[in-house]
Amino acid sequence: MYWKKLSHEEVKKAVFEALNKNHNYRGENPALGVPGTYLDTTEFYHDAPFLKDAPFMSVMVQNPNHIGIHTLSEESVLDLFQGTQKIERDLINLVAEEVFAGEKGQQDGYVATGGTEANIQAMWVYRNFFQAEFGAKTKEIAVVYSSDSHYSMPKGANLLNLHTITLEVDEETRQITQESLESNITKAKENGIKYFIVIANLSTTMFGSVDDVDRLGDYFTTANVTFRIHVDAAYGGFIYPFTDEESAYTFKNPYITSFTSDGHKMLQTPYGTGLFLIRKGYIHHVCTEEAQYIPGKDYTLCGSRSGANAVSMWMILKIHGSEGWKYKMASLCDRTERICTRLDRMGVKYFRNPHLNIITIKSEFVSPRIAKKYNLVADSYEHTPKWYKIVVMHHVRQGALDSFLMDLEGELVSKS
Repeated sequence: MYWKKLSHEEVKKAVFEALNKNHNYRGENPALGVPGTYLDTTEFYHDAPFLKDAPFMSVMVQNPNHIGIHTLSEESVLDLFQGTQKIERDLINLVAEEVFAGEKGQQDGYVATGGTEANIQAMWVYRNFFQAEFGAKTKEIAVVYSSDSHYSMPKGANLLNLHTITLEVDEETRQITQESLESNITKAKENGIKYFIVIANLSTTMFGSVDDVDRLGDYFTTANVTFRIHVDAAYGGFIYPFTDEESAYTFKNPYITSFTSDGHKMLQTPYGTGLFLIRKGYIHHVCTEEAQYIPGKDYTLCGSRSGANAVSMWMILKIHGSEGWKYKMASLCDRTERICTRLDRMGVKYFRNPHLNIITIKSEFVSPRIAKKYNLVADSYEHTPKWYKIVVMHHVRQGALDSFLMDLEGELVSKS
């Protein structure tokens, strides 16, 4: 895992060079047939002096459209914006090859609106893949995921008219139970399900739990069924690979076909920066043939999308470099570990994956007052919470954490 750190000047130069290769709506070259334009000049100041030193804001103002998939070898989609589209292509290759250890040039992908879209994109690809390659009927396909998985799984299955299979997890380890796995898949096969879209979590939203992807792959292989595994790394994708050197969550793992990895979480990019990555040979199954007025056609759920979001992800990864990013993520895990040490001394029960910065505390140790005061997130707002979550992010100052721990300890002592 290595990519070079760039200086602010080098990043700025690269972005402005890319913009110079894009079509300039305010320039002399006409773009009569393009249903897009720069940002409204009544509200947005295009000639603001600060823009010359603000590459991201300059991309926002020029408003390039990154519709399509830019890792495909066919004609560029809307080559009016080939400069910033190349930055997106470089971003996809960097994350696929350096973060997730993919072979050079063997992955496709794009910057989606977020993890929800990227997860649904994966289900859409695999549904169509099973139908095209195996003659599968929609009623024969199911999406399999744990009860701790993100709500985008049932949402996507509902949209795509797919069956869902929700697997129970152990209350303490948050791992899928073997009994639930075996009983549910056996029952599904008996009910005519032949094809399985398996979701493996690389950090669940509430617990930061990580599914055993090899165990899932081994089980479905032994079950002699057709399956593909998509990894929901919306949260964990930009931290876990840097804190666990033995991670099985890479493209080197033959069980894994695709990843979701959000930039607007650990990477601190603007919202609208969900990353979808998939091995070559799959994305054509969602080509929208009807989009014939688009050179290269479209393969994404969202269609038109902001080029600025892709640029923001590329800028942040480049400004830190691989070593800088690894250090930043390790620092968060160190802070998280120190909190866990304090909780252990208090006798507080919690769940935490050692490679992540999420701590989920059993609700019996957290009063409603403390939960509200420190904006802890509950596992349910419709029923009595069983757990409350802390996420040690960059905005969480040490003083706030110390205050929380002192407050918590004070309440626990007064109860004893």
